[in-house]
Amino acid sequence: MSGFRLFDLNPEQFRAATHPDGPMLILAGAGTGKTRVLTARIAWLVSQGVDPASILAVTFTNKAAKEMRERVAGSVNSEQAKLITLSTFHALCVRMLRKHAHLLGYKENFSIFDESDQIGLVKKLAARIHDKQDPVDPKLARAIISKAKNLGMSEPETTDTALGSLFSKYQNELRTLNAMDFDDLLLQARTLLRDHPEAREDWRSRYRHVMVDEFQDTNALQLELVSLLTGDDRPNICVVGDDDQSIYGWRGAEAANLLEFECHFPDPEVIKLEQNYRSTDVILSVANRLILNNSRRRGKRLWSERKEGDPVRILSAADDKTEAEFIADEIQASGPNSSKARPWTDFAILYRMNAQSRQFEEVLRERRIPYRVVGGKSFFDRREVKDVVAYLGALLNPDDDNALLRVLANPPRGIGSTTLQLANEAGAKNGKSLLAILNEPEHLDVSSSKTRSAIQRFTEDWGAYRIQLQTPGVDAASILRCILEECGYFEDLKKGCKSEQEADNRQENVRELLNALGGYCQRHPREGARGFLDGLMLEQEREEEKEEDRSGVTLITLHAAKGLEFPEVWLVGAEDGLLPHERSKAEGTIEEERRLLYVGITRARHRLTITHCSTRQKYGSVSSCGPSPFLLELIGDGVDSGSMEGILAEPMSEEETLDAFARMKAMLNG
Repeated sequence: MSGFRLFDLNPEQFRAATHPDGPMLILAGAGTGKTRVLTARIAWLVSQGVDPASILAVTFTNKAAKEMRERVAGSVNSEQAKLITLSTFHALCVRMLRKHAHLLGYKENFSIFDESDQIGLVKKLAARIHDKQDPVDPKLARAIISKAKNLGMSEPETTDTALGSLFSKYQNELRTLNAMDFDDLLLQARTLLRDHPEAREDWRSRYRHVMVDEFQDTNALQLELVSLLTGDDRPNICVVGDDDQSIYGWRGAEAANLLEFECHFPDPEVIKLEQNYRSTDVILSVANRLILNNSRRRGKRLWSERKEGDPVRILSAADDKTEAEFIADEIQASGPNSSKARPWTDFAILYRMNAQSRQFEEVLRERRIPYRVVGGKSFFDRREVKDVVAYLGALLNPDDDNALLRVLANPPRGIGSTTLQLANEAGAKNGKSLLAILNEPEHLDVSSSKTRSAIQRFTEDWGAYRIQLQTPGVDAASILRCILEECGYFEDLKKGCKSEQEADNRQENVRELLNALGGYCQRHPREGARGFLDGLMLEQEREEEKEEDRSGVTLITLHAAKGLEFPEVWLVGAEDGLLPHERSKAEGTIEEERRLLYVGITRARHRLTITHCSTRQKYGSVSSCGPSPFLLELIGDGVDSGSMEGILAEPMSEEETLDAFARMKAMLNG
């Protein structure tokens, strides 16, 4: 336990790490070392004789869980570390549901549908129940269904009766397929703990100390899950969060869960972490000045021992092209080829909307400045990877029609779309899966002997494959590789490629996935292929394309930047209607937009520049822009304001800076 050193903590961190029992709320401002505190708390509990297996720490992302796992491994011995549960909400729910699926009417080998699976299912159902005069937008329908589930509702709030009908059919179809979507994992786990006392007591008795990170991002359903898991009698619940960084209201997060923590867990210990280890005090004073304008918050004021630092700059540009060119020139003047010789990774450009990256990408390419756009296409979203995942899913869950349809199409098996449509209809009529119907030809009126032979050949082969994969101790990756080779998948994949290079890349992606499967099964023989598939479906922070996984200037949205930090930050497009977004005025979410700017400001370690334009290209035409009303809230000590053109000429005097502030105020006041 050499890594466990309480004397490295500041006084507030020490109090949080060594709180003995009962509920505790840790208000952890940006950059105040919350992960360090959680890790120290886990190590301290173990040092006090708490059973490591009774400790549960819940995070929102796999990345956060992995980081905490690595830190804990350095703070307690390896055997103790293995016993501690460090998990995302969704992964924890899968564990519960795999064990108790039968109580909810599911088989334990249920499939997990990701977003593309959900949209595909919505499309299929919409085609059945809607005519062309009244089309359903599958993505919108999926989003409405998802929001309803995250609010813990049994059906969406909508006046569209057709959409309400679609919701019930969607849920029925999922159950028929023995599948749950991502949101069902929370919803069904809530139902399990709420309605089944034996399951509830099982999980409560396992975990005596529960910790939840990023509590401001929890929704109503997640709060209920935590309450059900911890019980009613002064539980050992420790939550960490920052209401000033609550920026996910649009996807159901409830800042009120943190603001009203005492209503759910009475008489908690409340500890504020305000010493920031990331940014200069100049940057923090600007952030504090901004967030004080929010009325509904828990008071905290970030500070740093790094008192010296460059002033925060607020710069105006004539248009968005000038904005991009100016920033690119400044980055180039400080980059690896300059006298300052700073790495490209020092620089980040943060923006409100994804579309804002285009102008910067063009300008950076022109100057041959390497960059990466965070949030690019996922490795797991590639066609060939989704194909192989479908093979594995269909082999493990014979009721997963979506996966089987993808298998039947890649490569084509000589079973046409008309036959598959008939099989789907027969399945719906008889309450059977697609595979079951194909195995029972009496349900299908197929006149073609060629098609009948193709069906028989496929079902015989598929049955043999399933038996092979279910044999104890088998190498799942080798079996899956053989299946893909035998059925001609690799040849079919090659036919669809435009070049040898593309074919090689796609086949390499398949090999990489199979290697990952083999490695997982070796490390986790008990969970095996099912555990590997669960991990894939639960992965939220999917890796970017290999082409983007290189060092360079980071282009990233404000939402995606949360949790990250960079030596120098450019926060662009600080304009009324963009930040705050025009929707926020109608929806009453101005305070969340202010928090979003606050998050952006607190990403900067050494240097911060905020920019706005007078005109911007929008939807193919030039639009006039006014500066964000938030900019006036930033003005004070440690802030310089001016135009990019003025910066190019010479630095502004104090008098010119005050004049620029006055002009900005006049613009904002109309």
